[in-house]
Amino acid sequence: MGGVAVISRPMMPGRPSLRHAIRAKLRKAKLHSVCEEAKCPNISECFGAGTATFLILGDKCTRGCRFCGVTKGRKPDEPDPDEPVRLAETVRDLELKHAVITSVTRDDLPDGGAGAFVSCVKEIRRLSPDTTIELLVPDFRGDKHSLEKVLDVAPDVFNHNVETIPRLYHEVRPGSDMRRSLSLLKEASRREGILTKSGLMVGLGENDLEVYQVLEKLAENGCQVVTIGQYLRPDSRSLEVKRMVSPGSFEGYRRIGVELGLRVVAGDLVRSSWHAQEVFNRDV
Repeated sequence: MGGVAVISRPMMPGRPSLRHAIRAKLRKAKLHSVCEEAKCPNISECFGAGTATFLILGDKCTRGCRFCGVTKGRKPDEPDPDEPVRLAETVRDLELKHAVITSVTRDDLPDGGAGAFVSCVKEIRRLSPDTTIELLVPDFRGDKHSLEKVLDVAPDVFNHNVETIPRLYHEVRPGSDMRRSLSLLKEASRREGILTKSGLMVGLGENDLEVYQVLEKLAENGCQVVTIGQYLRPDSRSLEVKRMVSPGSFEGYRRIGVELGLRVVAGDLVRSSWHAQEVFNRDV
């Protein structure tokens, strides 16, 4: 999946159910959330705490990743030019302190959707200048111009998930390439003031040594924060779970990450956008 978007704020005591309020706000603004589309196991926790993950550029992905529950389709809807404004208004209305924006992968668009990310950043900064912004982007098919457009608006966090180990890319992420993903992170790391972040799933057939090797590659390419979570099968068409990763293995990922100079957030239900504001503020 190309990318994701998170909106985060602390829970306010005495408020009606934030879970229902978030759903209602998304429906009213005609916005998608990756929480719902990708069947995230943390949806109740996050919605209940006043957070959600925005999914821009529609709800149909042009890639055929076999781990993701988002709907696939070669002919997704045309981009909605008013979506960035509605998203920014939602961020403002919910008084969000940290906004994470992602998308489905849109290989059908000339810029891979980069322009939509740029518009969202500009609109949020216009309406909520104090809100920090995290972008979880697709690989833009390796197009350097698209990547530079996104980096030029200087998001606070540039996030791109490598998702799995190189050996499993053909099976898990057809159409994607580990080297291409690493090159995006390396380029982003050269921009001062941008925190670089990536994520991967475990339980798809990799072993712990292969995960350590991916962490080493991420560190070599300028990544600073890595999230690692247990793969859970979202539907019967997706790949089966090959193993349930032990707490000891997750602790091993964290330990190796520290040795490599990375900040690793690892655990069975950790996802790329899980507690995004706290991760950005170094509270997790």
